[in-house]
Amino acid sequence: MAIYHSVTELIGQTPLIQLHKLDTGPCALFLKLENQNPGGSIKDRVALSMINEAERQGLLAPGGTIIEATAGNTGLGLALIAAQKGYALTLVVPDKMSREKIFHLRALGARVVLTRSDVGKGHPDYYQDYARRLADETPGAFYIDQFNNVANPLAHSTTTAPELFEQLAGNIDAIVVGVGSGGTLGGLQAWFAEHSPHTEFVLADPAGSVLADQVETGRHQEAGSWLVEGIGEDFIPPLAHIEGVRQAWRITDREAFTTARALLKTEGILAGSSTGTLLAAALRYCQAQTTPKRVVTFACDSGNKYLSKMFNDDWMRQQGLIARPQAGDLTDYIALRHDEGATVTAQPDDTLATVLARMRLYDISQLPVLDNGKVVGIVDEWDLVSHIAGDGARFALPVAQAMTRQVESLDKRASESALKAIFDRGLVAVITDNQRFMGLVTRSDVLTAWRNRQRQ
Repeated sequence: MAIYHSVTELIGQTPLIQLHKLDTGPCALFLKLENQNPGGSIKDRVALSMINEAERQGLLAPGGTIIEATAGNTGLGLALIAAQKGYALTLVVPDKMSREKIFHLRALGARVVLTRSDVGKGHPDYYQDYARRLADETPGAFYIDQFNNVANPLAHSTTTAPELFEQLAGNIDAIVVGVGSGGTLGGLQAWFAEHSPHTEFVLADPAGSVLADQVETGRHQEAGSWLVEGIGEDFIPPLAHIEGVRQAWRITDREAFTTARALLKTEGILAGSSTGTLLAAALRYCQAQTTPKRVVTFACDSGNKYLSKMFNDDWMRQQGLIARPQAGDLTDYIALRHDEGATVTAQPDDTLATVLARMRLYDISQLPVLDNGKVVGIVDEWDLVSHIAGDGARFALPVAQAMTRQVESLDKRASESALKAIFDRGLVAVITDNQRFMGLVTRSDVLTAWRNRQRQ
């Protein structure tokens, strides 16, 4: 086996796997595992291409600063390569990016600037406008501009496309792609137009994005919103050359996320939210065919960046993307059910240090205290502050000395109005079933339940 001398040498030459356990109709469906790149995504190719080209043109001086707007994995690719080459990197990212990606970026030394994800092009807080302005204001900075940088599609026309062609011996009927910056689609189309002009390109677009409208009608309305990261746009990226696409599938967040979860369970492939969108569209395309075709799509990035979101049942429920059967009682408001093992609890003899560690680990501010399965108190951050009072030795105190024993319990069959009475007193409701603890209900839980009802 070859010995490599830089992580950048590991970019590309990713494996291709045929999927056998999902319904692909009469077609053979292949998944190119771009999540096997060292930065975990297809965008490693783009980042390397853009930085190499900037160096070749003299746009990046040694030790210079790169600035970019990214809604997904381009930032991780840039951070990986900038760290290897000694460049400073500032990334402007929308605030819907997963925490795992942000932690990864910061660990690579990138400066991360969060901005709003609910504004469109032309607004000063729109991530691309923000990044361009920041580059203008930073002496010597280079705005790499993946959305208009021709080295972006170049990465795919020189590496991804010929790799695919070789792996499938030139026999590819359709390629299903998503569009963020447009480089993947534009680069693949350019190469296949010359070497395999019969190959069809199919767009997988998050519901709410304007790109599917553009494919179908040649025009588009205002964009909606979606949770999938990295693909879908509120404008038409010039690099995409989307006029070359004749068919598009709109994929909802629910379908994208459940498809990505199914990919893990059935095929053992841990891939991200954009992969769920592409795979859902590819499956729809395959199932719609009446003759066998060889179809390719991509595992765009690794699902380990979405463990706190798409692969977290509690987050999925809070977003209204999966739901329990409605019981018609107060248990419908419980976000974290104790009988499902989701509630984080304490025991009376646990130390306050243990409680604080659990609060930090699970990002919560209060825990029910259980003794033999019954709630005997609640401990929250204010209880810890009050009882520790600056004396670190008091972290060794048992929870029983700090917890609030004033517990407001409601049987699950109580009325909804009983919750409001408890909230009016600034407390949380402990829901029981014949005195068996079921879970806590907070104001936030009720608001989430109401919002999800409206979505259904």
